[in-house]
Parts: sequence; structure tokens; C-alpha cells
Amino acid sequence: MNASEQTRITFRQLLAFFLPLGFSASLVTISHVIINSTLARSSHPEIIISAYALPMSILGITEKPAVLLRQTCSALVRDRQSFRAMSLVGFYVLGSVSLIGLLISYTSIGPWVFVHLFGAEESMIAPMVDVYRVLMFVSIFSGIRCIYHGIIIYNMRTKWLTIGMLIRLVGMYSLSLYFIKTGVTSATVGAIIFLTGMIIEAAVSYWEGRSLLRSVIPEKHPGHSIEKSSQVFGFYKPLMYSSFIAVISIPAINAFLGKTTDIQLSIAAFAIAASLTQLVQSFFTYVHQLVLNFYRKDPESVLRFTLMISLIPGLLIAVMSYTPAGPWFMEHVMGVNERLLEASLATLRVFMIMTLIFPWLDYGNGLLMLRSQTKVMVWSQAANVCATLLALFLCIAFSPGWNGMIGALAQSLGTAAEAAVVWFVIRETAKMEGKIPGPPLSAAGNTKELSENA
Repeated sequence: MNASEQTRITFRQLLAFFLPLGFSASLVTISHVIINSTLARSSHPEIIISAYALPMSILGITEKPAVLLRQTCSALVRDRQSFRAMSLVGFYVLGSVSLIGLLISYTSIGPWVFVHLFGAEESMIAPMVDVYRVLMFVSIFSGIRCIYHGIIIYNMRTKWLTIGMLIRLVGMYSLSLYFIKTGVTSATVGAIIFLTGMIIEAAVSYWEGRSLLRSVIPEKHPGHSIEKSSQVFGFYKPLMYSSFIAVISIPAINAFLGKTTDIQLSIAAFAIAASLTQLVQSFFTYVHQLVLNFYRKDPESVLRFTLMISLIPGLLIAVMSYTPAGPWFMEHVMGVNERLLEASLATLRVFMIMTLIFPWLDYGNGLLMLRSQTKVMVWSQAANVCATLLALFLCIAFSPGWNGMIGALAQSLGTAAEAAVVWFVIRETAKMEGKIPGPPLSAAGNTKELSENA
């Protein structure tokens, strides 16, 4: 890579690519605000919101395989032939997700899951199953959306992710107003609003993605080796395994917080601080896409850009934690009382550790995807879970009075352990590649370069 190639990517190009991705990720949180505010207008909001929340927890697990299709498509699809291979993988994945949804919705597995895994009361089973019968289709349209997101992202049309999300929010809000006017009578209303929004976003992504396939993407990209679905599965499966391992962390944290000196305060403070941290951090969850789409062209510019934005989430959390902005937001926007407010602020300060590490973890994961070394993510995620569990055990044993801070510290140390594994592998691979002529990041295994141009 010569100097002229390394100066082609400007800060403005990187910003134009990244900002729409960040905005679309942040706007997702508004979707849930619309739904929860709608359900809160019912005559029995506590019952209806809880009947919606537990099926959403299951959706969070079953939707994971669908969401991972975005990274896979963005990394591997360069022509129509590789898209056909990707589409076949998507068909198998979404077919499997549909089968799981049918089993939960229409067999005794669903009630068993709600009662024995989530501790739901018998009277809540029927409305929860009704909600999930609608939510199961969200995963399908989410998968379709993510496949075409991958094409849109690689072709630098990221503004369409923001456009799709804005149209989705307009549709959801309009439907919300309709239900508020006619009456919110069940938790299924929330599921219908969510499904409608996902269908809208999937339709926008499909429309733009198909347009790119017809007019921009060639039938066969010279030198691109992805031709078969087995090659796509080789990249995708480790991502899926690592995501399922990651599911363990949050339930484990909540379980251990039940052993602190003030259980209710611990769980509530952790939930509030975690939601604020996620709100801030969600904007910066697409650093890996910067790497996938620009690193081969101009690694120095990508590194400088990441250095700049990596400090922003930590600074925002610092402002929330150490200035009057945080207490004001928690009190007037979230309605948090004084005791819970102080505990939430203390927990939020610990989360600063994670916000400083996460952008570099995502950057490292982008390098692994670029090398087609996704198998490493299984081990890095396992390190995350092990470090989280160890931190939880030690904190509960020696300092249970830390309450919600225990959860924030455990999650932060888990993220640090995951990042350590990722960067250890990157460093060792770089040492080996230093002895071999060619570009600094050649794809591992049988997969050739995945991103010849951005």
C-alpha cells in the first residue's frame, strides 16, 4: 500500500459514513420509548408492560442470529454470486429462528420457558404467549433488514440506515397514537407496534439494497473468492456461537446482585446506569464497520478517527456522573429518587471503564472480521464471561456493600478481558505476517481478501 493510497480517505468521508450508522443505532432506543409509553396508557400498565417485557427478553436471544447477518453480509458480499451464497445462509438462519418461534408459540415449550426460566405467574402465560406469537415475526424481518444493511453499508450508502429508522419511527408513532385513541387493552399492542416498525425498516432496506444489486454490484468481482454458502457459514458460525455465550453475562449479573446487601437498590441502580451507558455507547457500536470498509485503503486515517471518537462515550458518561447534568436527567427525565439516584450515579461512574474499552474492542473485532478470524471471537467472548463471573464472585464474597457497582465493575472487567484476547491474537498474527510478503492484513485460512476496495 503506497502513500497515495493511504491518503485517499478523508476525515469528512469517515464522518459521512459513520454518523448515519451512529444515529440509526441511537434511534433504536426511541422505538422502545414509543412502545412503553403506549403500554403505560392502559388501565393496568404494570401487568401489561410485564407481559410485554418477558417475551421481549426471549426475542433478544432469538433475534441475535438474524442481527449477525449484517456483519457477515458487509464483510463477505462483493458481487451477486456471493450475495446468493449469503441469501442461502440467511434462509437457513431465518428458517431455524422461525422454527424456534413456532415451538415457543404453539407448544408446551413456551409456557415452560416463561414459568421456569423467567418465573412468570400462571395467569401471565397466555398473554405472554400471545405477545410472542407476534414478536417471532420481528426476527424474520430483522434478518431481511440486516442482510440488505450489509450491502448498503459496504456501498457507502449509510444514510439509508438513518432514513429507514426515521420512517420506522414515524410509522410506529402513528400506530401508537391510533392505539392510544382506540384503547390499549393488551400487551399484544406493543408487539404489533414493534413488528410494524421492523417491517417498515426492512422494506426500506430491501428497496435500496435491491437497487444496489441491480445497478452497482457486479455479477462476479475479480479475485473475490466467496462463492459458496459453506464459506459464508465458516465466517458466520463463530459470530453466532460468541453471541450465545454473551447471553450468559446479564442474567448472571442480575443473579449475583440478588446477593448484595441491598438487593432492590442494587438491581435498580444497575438497570438505570446500564440503560444510560447503553444509550451513550450505542452511537459507537459501528466502529467495526469503519475497519471493514476503510482499513485496507487507509489504516492510518481509520486509526486516527477511532482515536478521536473513542474518548467521546467516556467523556459523556463522565459529564453524566460528575456534573449536575446527570442528577438532573435522572430526576426530571427518569423520575429517579434521591437514594436510587446516588446509587445509580456511583454505578455509572464505574461504567466509565467499559466505555473507554469498548470502542477498541469493536475496532479489534473489525480487524478479526477483515482477516476472517471470527473463530477468535468465541474465545474472546468466553474470556469475557469467565472474567465477569470471577469478578462477581469475588465482589460478592469480599464487598457485597458495593451493590450495583458490582455489576458495572464485573461487566467492565469482562469487556477488558475480551479486548485483551482480541488484541493478543491481532498482535501475534501481525508478528507472523511481518515475515510474509504482501499486505499487512491478508485473510486467514482459505478465504482471500474480503475487501479489495471500499
